[in-house]
Amino acid sequence: MLVCLRVKNFAIIDELEVDLRPGLNVVTGETGAGKSILVDALELVLGGRGKPEIVRTGEKAAEVEAIFDIADDPVLRARLEAAGVELDDPDGSHGAELIIRRVLPITGRSRAYVNGRLASTAELSELALGLADISSQHEHHRLTDPASHLDYLDAFARLDGDRAKIAALHETAKHAREALDSLVTRVRDRGEREDLLRFQIREIEELDPQPGESETLVVERERLRHATKLARSAGGAEDALYTSDEAIATILGKIAADVRQAAAIDPRLAESADRLDEATGTIEDVAKELGRYAQRVEIDPERLAEVEDRIDRLKRLERKYGGSVEDILAHRDKSKTELETLSDHERHVELAQRTLDTAVAEAATLARALRDARTKGAKKLGKAIGDELASLGMGDARIEVALAPIEGRGDDLVVDGAKLSATGIDRAEFLIAPNRGEEARPLRKIASGGELSRAMLAIKRVLAGLGPHGLYVFDEVDTGVGGAVAEVIGRKLAEVAKHHQVICITHLPQIAVYGTTHHHVRKQVVNDRTRSDIRELEGDERTIEIARMLGGVELTAKTRAAAEELLGQAMLVARATSVDLPAAEPAAPAAPASSEAAGIRLEKPQKSAKPAPTKSASRARAS
Repeated sequence: MLVCLRVKNFAIIDELEVDLRPGLNVVTGETGAGKSILVDALELVLGGRGKPEIVRTGEKAAEVEAIFDIADDPVLRARLEAAGVELDDPDGSHGAELIIRRVLPITGRSRAYVNGRLASTAELSELALGLADISSQHEHHRLTDPASHLDYLDAFARLDGDRAKIAALHETAKHAREALDSLVTRVRDRGEREDLLRFQIREIEELDPQPGESETLVVERERLRHATKLARSAGGAEDALYTSDEAIATILGKIAADVRQAAAIDPRLAESADRLDEATGTIEDVAKELGRYAQRVEIDPERLAEVEDRIDRLKRLERKYGGSVEDILAHRDKSKTELETLSDHERHVELAQRTLDTAVAEAATLARALRDARTKGAKKLGKAIGDELASLGMGDARIEVALAPIEGRGDDLVVDGAKLSATGIDRAEFLIAPNRGEEARPLRKIASGGELSRAMLAIKRVLAGLGPHGLYVFDEVDTGVGGAVAEVIGRKLAEVAKHHQVICITHLPQIAVYGTTHHHVRKQVVNDRTRSDIRELEGDERTIEIARMLGGVELTAKTRAAAEELLGQAMLVARATSVDLPAAEPAAPAAPASSEAAGIRLEKPQKSAKPAPTKSASRARAS
């Protein structure tokens, strides 16, 4: 539901803000006052294309901001969360607001913000999908898009459960098809593939790499590269520690002997003598180990070449099959498994084909059942919409809901010659013949804005209780009608508004009286600049506006009485159909200030009781 719309520097609008409510919000005003500009602004905030020409003369940018309450639309909330848009109350239990802001500079690209998050125009269009459905003469919308017609048909025929089942079966069949295609591709090229696999397996097994071998070989290579230095270092250490005349062990032994003699005099030196003897022994042991190491060191250029060669071969395999010996061995095992599969390719292809056939057969059974149910539902839906059109003054109009198979390509899953999709094998499109004897044509190709709007109203009336409780906008729904038909349109709009928030821009009082909220748009010149503003009418102000719509600028007792009668009749109809309309106030002439606000000139001043105070939920400010 649209809660608030703020528009700034947009066409002839300087700055205005309008609060909207549930039910039927009617917008009236003189021709050219700027009523349809509100629709243009709403389309912009929903992702429509903006042109620099809409920026108010002398301003740098136009700006539109809308606040939506999406507590009753879990699908939209889930889509926003998936896109990373933060919501104050994601589950909607305490209400959830979506704020969309669109800025269109007079130069440069427009910018869009969704709950403060910057979004591209394409992203905005996707995220705003379902927020509002706009019926106007110049714009296409969801109900004129054939891609949505099957959704409406299935919703009307209560086929949502079967739709979910066919989507799951299609997904299963698609995966089975992908598995079969992959296997067939491998089998088709199995000769070359088998040769490659055998070569890779043989290459790995000939080298026979072992886990941890690379690290061991690197250590051995370094030892072989520096064998001379290692032998020289170990031998020199042995000589310095033990074998030379001035060896450390010899010197330390003499010191130990001297301390031992002193300990014979003072026993307290005995412990030190013992520790010196231990140190001498330790040095002698280390020296002997170094000597043995020096003797074992081999200077072997041939072994060094072998080690370096194996390290290079291991590195080549690691680059081909993975970053480690473990990866190489895993590739070998996988190649062996694939080779075994290719060797038994006929059995595996047959198994994969059987799996695909089973999945397609299950999907086909449900798809055919869906087609039968849709065929029956299409007839009922077409008749229901046709009956609605008849009550809207289009008695000769005929609606058809045409079903046709989805055209497929060679690589698509096919059932009975039609492409199998996540929605089945059918596509649907609303066709309309506005006049008797004419051929039914696609709804989207109808040229008349009035016919298009009434067709949209009829469809929405039939489908009013289905789908999310979003916003419906009707512009020019009253084109070319009047009298009794206009009254019927008003009733239909009120009935649709029981399930959806509705905004209707109208010139007809027979429609305006059914509004639960009535807004008036006025154009005026201030400081040599034309500007348009909007305000909510209440009480006697509304009676005056209905009278103006009935009789023009001059307000007479007759037009006032007619306005009061229309409002009273609408109230009676509303009570009979459980539609909430604002209570009618006692008849009283409006004070001059109220009359001027509504753009009305009284025929003759009259004394009357003080008019009801004006309480506007819409705020307009000009600068």
